[in-house]
Amino acid sequence: MNVVDSSGWLEYLGGGPNAKRFAPAIEEARELVVPVITLYEVYKRMHQQRGKDAALDAVAAMMEGRVVDLDGAAALSAAEVALKLGLSMADSIVLSAARTYGATLWTQDADFEGIAGVRYVAKR
Repeated sequence: MNVVDSSGWLEYLGGGPNAKRFAPAIEEARELVVPVITLYEVYKRMHQQRGKDAALDAVAAMMEGRVVDLDGAAALSAAEVALKLGLSMADSIVLSAARTYGATLWTQDADFEGIAGVRYVAKR
């Protein structure tokens, strides 16, 4: 199973220098878990940068995977991750979701570098 954080999605969707590094995780939809907060973040950024239609196309691609909501148990789990690792709210929600589903977290967010279960790709 794989989780791709917002930075990875935006890199892939924008055809950035690391886009191909995220392709294996994103293009295998049956193995893809999509925390709902990544839908929010990607939609917002795409809407700001490329307009509503591009944002809706991005979200449609993301919804090919298994979208997981943030319920009470997930929120508490994410809070524990945040307290333990000093991550932001969004980052802790994404990492907690990956851990809940036994997934690898793919990212180019340096805040995740060195964390177990994370496949960190340095920005180019």
